[in-house]
Amino acid sequence: MAVGIELVVLGFAVIILLIIVFLLLKSNVSLGKQLKELKFSKQSQSVKYGKITEQFFPLMEEYPFEPSDFRFLGSPIDGIQFNEDEVVFVEFKAGNSRLNEKQRKIKRLVEDGKVKWEEFNFKE
Repeated sequence: MAVGIELVVLGFAVIILLIIVFLLLKSNVSLGKQLKELKFSKQSQSVKYGKITEQFFPLMEEYPFEPSDFRFLGSPIDGIQFNEDEVVFVEFKAGNSRLNEKQRKIKRLVEDGKVKWEEFNFKE
């Protein structure tokens, strides 16, 4: 009896595969373009995953600072950590992600000490 069920499942898989191949061949869109779109979709999902998970990084045990003193910015850097004796610009990365050009520029500015304080007072 189990062999009969396996054959039915295999039959359905073959039919679905044939339908997919038929639709791909019938489609005016090239397979290369479809693969590019799939890759873009995967990259887009990775970006979404990164944006969601980076909001939880300050709550992880590995985070070396007090999470309640972290303020999330989101872009172009993830946030700022306000410690008692320092202010830390924080960027979280997961997996193989790297700093983009704008983030690398901000990092260089901070490392070169090109950070300042501005205060604006608005009177009514």
